Amino acid sequence: MARGTVLLVAFALLSVMGQALTPSSYFSAADQARLRSVFEAAAPYSDVEAAHYSIMGLKLLGVVIPNSKDVCNYLQVNLDQSSVESLFFASSAAKNLGGCQLTANTAKETIAESLKTDQPVVNIFYAILAAKNLGVTVDSAKASQTLLEVLKKDDSPLSLGYAFLAATQLSGDVSKFFDRIEDVVAQADEVDDKYLQFEGGLFTTSVVIDSAYKLATKVNKAPTIDEEKIIKFTNYFLSRKSVQQLKTAAHLLSAVKTLTDNKFHIPVAVTLASPVAVSASSPKVKVRVSNLLGVSLGAMTVTADTGRNLGDDAVVLSKKQFTPAADDKAVYELDFMQTKPSRGFYSISISLSSQKADKRLVGTSGAEVHLKVTTQVGVENVEIGVADKDQGTPARTTKVQHPKKASSTFEADHHQRIIMRFTLRDMTANAAMTAHQTFVRLTNQKSKQEIVFVAEADNADVYRFDLDVGSSAKDFGWLSGKYTMDLVVGDAVIENPLFWTVADVSLTFPEGSAPKAPASDLYAPKKNIEHMFRQPEKRPPGTVSMLFTALVLAPAALLLILWLTIGVNISNFPMSLSAIGFHAGLGAIFVLYYFYWVHLNMFQTLRYLGFLGVPTFLFGNRLLSGIAAKRKSS
Repeated sequence: MARGTVLLVAFALLSVMGQALTPSSYFSAADQARLRSVFEAAAPYSDVEAAHYSIMGLKLLGVVIPNSKDVCNYLQVNLDQSSVESLFFASSAAKNLGGCQLTANTAKETIAESLKTDQPVVNIFYAILAAKNLGVTVDSAKASQTLLEVLKKDDSPLSLGYAFLAATQLSGDVSKFFDRIEDVVAQADEVDDKYLQFEGGLFTTSVVIDSAYKLATKVNKAPTIDEEKIIKFTNYFLSRKSVQQLKTAAHLLSAVKTLTDNKFHIPVAVTLASPVAVSASSPKVKVRVSNLLGVSLGAMTVTADTGRNLGDDAVVLSKKQFTPAADDKAVYELDFMQTKPSRGFYSISISLSSQKADKRLVGTSGAEVHLKVTTQVGVENVEIGVADKDQGTPARTTKVQHPKKASSTFEADHHQRIIMRFTLRDMTANAAMTAHQTFVRLTNQKSKQEIVFVAEADNADVYRFDLDVGSSAKDFGWLSGKYTMDLVVGDAVIENPLFWTVADVSLTFPEGSAPKAPASDLYAPKKNIEHMFRQPEKRPPGTVSMLFTALVLAPAALLLILWLTIGVNISNFPMSLSAIGFHAGLGAIFVLYYFYWVHLNMFQTLRYLGFLGVPTFLFGNRLLSGIAAKRKSS
């Protein structure tokens, strides 16, 4: 139990300390191959938009576009010159292809129509970029003023991102757009103290960060984004690298490429490059120091500031330098076992610096990697015996040497106990140890029925297994016979988990105690239960029914008599389909009530009422509307 508590604490600390901001992953070769498959899957293209994003992504990955001439022809054929969106996608795709010239004779008029204040920001962005791609001249000052006017009506993060990208293509002063970078970054939402994202998700966040750095490059001034926020945006991008949407994947890759090569901020990724487990046979821990695409950042000084045991918080190393690996310039290694750490979970806090001073690097301190120190386990001092449970005399035991099996079979009946004692030894530290999972399994050799018991360790780390055969009869189903006894030992920090057949035991349970088998199959299908309506109550005598009917009809008879006495004027009755239909439906419902009373049950009545109620409602609604309209006109 204590061992389980330590492990729970260790895993909890791992999850908490795993919140270090420095990126702990990067876009590996496998990640980039997955993105490539997303871009390649878009072919054959469904439209010029899909072609644009597919070609954009493949170019960012450095992949040569196959059949570029055919793709160029496709763009020309599917270009809609009346749509600024189509002009942007087709011209951008053609530009990325290289050597592809599109003919767009009416593009200038379409672009001019889109550079107006009544257009959304995205259309203005499309127009400016399409003009740039097609060689159409645009008045930068006027376009800039138009963008600023439209941003007064819509300054959402995505609109600002498009405005930043558009501003990178304009000449003249674009400082007013650059000044908005700080405003838009302030709108980002923080998640788990580790991620920053904008409302709109990955696409919006990628566009904003990518465009902010491209605009900063144009004005040659660092964007007003502090290092911590840059790392949180980076962590968000890395957490979404399995994206499958074509459009989003292209912009994500563009943002990541920008963060690996710009004048201002380059996040450093520190990742574990070796297996998480270290041991005496594999003592080195390796870390990869790279940009977000896994490329080396040059010669670095990598220092393990502290190595801390997550179980007892003991510091096992301090200020130890990693050495460059011989086979990879981005990998650095450290012999962690030199400090002779005990088995368990550890966290290494890492700082680094470039040997060629580079102020662009962010996330150079506070990086953490997690590992575990494993050990070989041995089983010693194994003793098995049988003792009478009602006598205080010590049991006679037989010693068994791992990995051998006891030569004799141990026999015990319901008046006796099976006893086993053993010790687990940490072969690296040469000391007794406990394991998280230590079980004794008994398997019936005929039925293959398995019963598993937990072996508990005492204060001296000696494991004891004590099986009271009589008290455990129910667990075995009172099934006497020969059982195979196995010892199972496992732990997250054990390199060689054990499964050892220790001995055979013959157990005899009291006869006649086993429960009798059920007379029938418990899982056989049961008889169907059919719903029975309650039997109708006996009707009252006919005289009572007739008297009740007369009393019910008496008001109607009185109404007719009074009508005949004072006179009836039915000239206002509207002779229309709605009036006749409504009254006919109402009368039919009354007749249905009669049949419900005499013949029908509730479910039948509701079904017929549904058929009658709908037209009656429609006719009634039309009738009342007509009467109201007539009164209003009069």
